[in-house]
Amino acid sequence: MVRRARVIPAGEFKAKCLALLDDVAATGQPIVVSKRGKPVAKIVPVDDQEVPDLRGSVLAESDLISPVDVPWDAAR
Repeated sequence: MVRRARVIPAGEFKAKCLALLDDVAATGQPIVVSKRGKPVAKIVPVDDQEVPDLRGSVLAESDLISPVDVPWDAAR
């Protein structure tokens, strides 16, 4: 089911920002913020699958500080 976005003037959004964010999270209904009647931003609920779980994605290397066998020209 696609929900139609509510249109809120920027001044009203500024005054009621936290309550409007809670409303979007609770209802899933997006809000379009307008300035002088023109849309400038869209507030949508976060899709839980957008944030990946990064646990286990980091590789541990043994020794990152020891010199390597290749000469390094950092002193030039």
